[in-house]
Amino acid sequence: MSSMVVRKVENKSDYQDFFEFPWTLYKDNPYWVPPLKSVRKHLLDREHDASWEYMEGDFFVAYKDGTPAGTIAAFINHRHNETWNEKVGWFGAFEFVDDPTVSKALLTAAEDYIKGKGYDAIRGPVNFNLNGEVGVLLNAYDRMPMILMPYNMAYYPQHYEQAGYVKAKDVVTWAGNKATLGLEGGIIPERLVRVVEKNNQRREITVRAGNRKTIKEDFQIIYELYNTAWKDNWGFVPLTKRELDALIRDLKQFYVPEITFFAFVKGNPAGFVLAVPNMNQPIHKAYPRPGVPEVVSLLKILWHWKIRPVITEARTPLMGVKEEYRGIGVDGAILLHLFSMVHKTKYSFYEGGWVLEDNEDVNIMTRNYQAYVDRRYRIYEKALK
Repeated sequence: MSSMVVRKVENKSDYQDFFEFPWTLYKDNPYWVPPLKSVRKHLLDREHDASWEYMEGDFFVAYKDGTPAGTIAAFINHRHNETWNEKVGWFGAFEFVDDPTVSKALLTAAEDYIKGKGYDAIRGPVNFNLNGEVGVLLNAYDRMPMILMPYNMAYYPQHYEQAGYVKAKDVVTWAGNKATLGLEGGIIPERLVRVVEKNNQRREITVRAGNRKTIKEDFQIIYELYNTAWKDNWGFVPLTKRELDALIRDLKQFYVPEITFFAFVKGNPAGFVLAVPNMNQPIHKAYPRPGVPEVVSLLKILWHWKIRPVITEARTPLMGVKEEYRGIGVDGAILLHLFSMVHKTKYSFYEGGWVLEDNEDVNIMTRNYQAYVDRRYRIYEKALK
């Protein structure tokens, strides 16, 4: 009979098992994209990562016959509970072999941690807030994920449900290829352009593309709008200054001005949409992993990004409109400009999101531009008695 134990990460050996387990689990999976080691290290750094300033948590590793078989992180996001007046704990970094005894034991360890802190529900997976990788992938297991989106084995959802977890919320991505997005017969419908332009004139809405010459101004707008544009989204917690600074710093590395647009109402910043190249494509080619110096991985990524480009896809991770300017056509004006430019870029496939499944305003508008629901992710929860 095999033996199985779950241990809290308490020393360097435990941490190494926790850190490296995904490479073991996905070693034969052609679609998983490994993270840069420095990125994963920063994400798990409870001493220095900005998000851990308001969170507390522990990491756990499951061992089967002495070999790592799964990992999970259990944590309390105090700012979430203060913002939403909830008493909920979270879990993330949840990876496991296809063995229900392993997944159940890891979830039990996380539940015990959350209950021990006095909280009455657990929710996840999230790494480690809703601005990071969110949810369990429910479909499209035969494709690489887009940058900053999660990927998991096809057997994962069944394990959650067997352990008594239920759906809390689904989020989706919208997708399309450059030959069809926003088009009818190969052109943007004239009636759509006419409606948007007439509304722009009436509402004094203007839209401009990003520009490398105004990059400081462009990112200042994103900085100012980010928290206000998403503040009503389910589960959203405003970013701290440190988190915003880190987000802006990361986005600047992949900034593509021609697929980034800013909207203004009477000259005031009102909304924006930002698309980025799917860096997962060169990262997958480079395949960073333990035992390989990161500088080697970075040089390979640079080669496949700039020298022999392999990027054919782009993702729109951020789009938002300031609350006082919603419902007057700002979002439609932004999307018209984005989709008008899509057909002139080198990217053949675009994916936007994630978007809450019940965000009807965005979903209807996106569907009108010939996009379709592509990938679906689920956040699970369980009441703790």
